[in-house]
Amino acid sequence: MKRILITTGIFPPDIGGPASYAEALANHLNSQKIEVCVLTYSKQFRTGKLYSKYPFKVIRVWGKWPIWIKHFIFGAKLLGLARACDTIYALNVWSAGFPSFIASRIYGKKFIIKVAGDYAWEVGVGKNKVSLLINDFQRSKKKGWIGVLYKLQGMVCRKADAVIVPSKYLAGIVAGWGVPESKIKVIYNGADFKSSDLSKEEARNKIGIHGNIILSVGRLMPWKGFRMLIKIMPQLLELGQFTRLVIVGDGPDKKTLELMIKNMGLDKKVFIVGKKSKDELAVYLASADIFILNSGYEGFSHQILEAMICGVPVIASAVGGNKEVITQGENGFLVRYNDEFNIIEAIKTIWREPGLKGELAAAGKKTVQKFSSDKMFEETIKILNS
Repeated sequence: MKRILITTGIFPPDIGGPASYAEALANHLNSQKIEVCVLTYSKQFRTGKLYSKYPFKVIRVWGKWPIWIKHFIFGAKLLGLARACDTIYALNVWSAGFPSFIASRIYGKKFIIKVAGDYAWEVGVGKNKVSLLINDFQRSKKKGWIGVLYKLQGMVCRKADAVIVPSKYLAGIVAGWGVPESKIKVIYNGADFKSSDLSKEEARNKIGIHGNIILSVGRLMPWKGFRMLIKIMPQLLELGQFTRLVIVGDGPDKKTLELMIKNMGLDKKVFIVGKKSKDELAVYLASADIFILNSGYEGFSHQILEAMICGVPVIASAVGGNKEVITQGENGFLVRYNDEFNIIEAIKTIWREPGLKGELAAAGKKTVQKFSSDKMFEETIKILNS
């Protein structure tokens, strides 16, 4: 029997796309009679009952240990598990990928890694050491710890047997790290999101927010463009006084965004509601008139697919993998990142043409059919077993 070890930064009950992906993949592998084990960090210290529900082994390392201690424990557990597996599949480059690479070299195991972004760039932006967008960062000179991370992520990917990426755009980024194109496999993320059966009014009653809702979802980071969405709210309120902006997510930029909202007197117009589970997010999507993703970088956006599943018209920045999902004017609108005029005009167009909402929603649902979870897992297992 094939034995696969999945290493990941998060796993349910923690919330997030990588956690959901790891859980779904492990269940799928188990259903295919493949022996699977998951090694993960965890935000919860005691999770025995939660993990015992799985038909496969889940081993966790408490994520609140000091950074070097938790990485040491993770690495030690990984060395113990790697000996008995055939393939190690890491779901990120650093916290799971780097120790997985070391273990694979020690035991001569097949090593595959999934890359969903540039970790060095994300760390640099998060620490205010990088002000460039991701494409410019690739061409810039890297210094200090950010430079070390950039070199290490490239080395780990070059040494891997295969690198799985969720878009052609990210395939280009990874190729720029010196990874042979023959090793890079594009597997689009599947959409397994379930829409809510609540009506728009019922959903708004449940979340406690009424009006014409513009929804945006994502980690609260500077490059996610939430500041611009808040900035243009006074102009959107001129279009309709019942316009409301709802932001789902949490992150380092939260205090800055909350201060903007307060200083602009938008306390009852803009709502930051925190991170939500899939079921909760489905309710917010059911309440929304428009979904906006004004991001300076997206490898491949789950949020776009989830909005399309729920029949919400999509406006997204023309960056990264977004252009591989949206066809301009057919199943959504692409706008220039952080372009005030461009974003407002796209919103105006959808609001002023009643029939357009339905057309975009219908086309979006057709688009999602191309991104099935079954296809994603089938292609992934083929690479893991090859």
